[in-house]
Amino acid sequence: MRVKGVIAYDGSCFEGFQRQKRTERTVTQAMENALASLGIHSPIVGSGRTDTGVHATGQVIHFDLPPYWEQQELGKLQTHLNGKLQAIRIKHLSPVRSDFHARYDARERIYRYLFTAPKRRTVFERKYVAELRIDDTDLLKRALGLFLGTHDFELFMKTGSDTRHYVRTIRKAYCIQRGRYRIIYFHADGFLRAQVRMMIHASIAVANREVTLEQLGEQIDGRKRHLTGLAPPEGLYLARVLY
Repeated sequence: MRVKGVIAYDGSCFEGFQRQKRTERTVTQAMENALASLGIHSPIVGSGRTDTGVHATGQVIHFDLPPYWEQQELGKLQTHLNGKLQAIRIKHLSPVRSDFHARYDARERIYRYLFTAPKRRTVFERKYVAELRIDDTDLLKRALGLFLGTHDFELFMKTGSDTRHYVRTIRKAYCIQRGRYRIIYFHADGFLRAQVRMMIHASIAVANREVTLEQLGEQIDGRKRHLTGLAPPEGLYLARVLY
């Protein structure tokens, strides 16, 4: 039986979502270890990878259960797994068709980026809220708007990726304020490696007049690279995946 899971995790406890050869401190490894302790030996497939320090409130995974597991036992499985996992919480488990794929079947991924002004976060927020200066909110909103639509985002991808297809469609990109916090949202059909953090860094650079809107447009159009920086990871959350 193939199972779809919606999970949340504290990214500060892991060196990313995807399994790695150099470390076992990944979300995938922790999930697979918990399953193996129950006699379930299945790889974990996620809707997308998150970097070291990046969190999730709505990551979607799939894995396969041995034939002797039955649908009505999923509640018990969720309870057992949550009892073994320390920085991961399984929010929901449900049976899906045998060819369901958490990554390739996803229609839309939503990221949010939570930040506040420098020296405004508490000591308890330092792993979960970024600190960024914003000089011009209107420029920030205009910069985010440039990302809307379908573009070749090769110049907004971290090096070292094996991706060969760089075209993605950004459906929504906006910033809202909630008290002393600002939250940037990106909705897209998919993202390249570190693309969200790079887009946020670029938008903040425009808002602080470090580069112009025209220069950002040149990079989005693939004509010239002006920026390569990444926004701090602690403010980023994979919020939701739609199918």
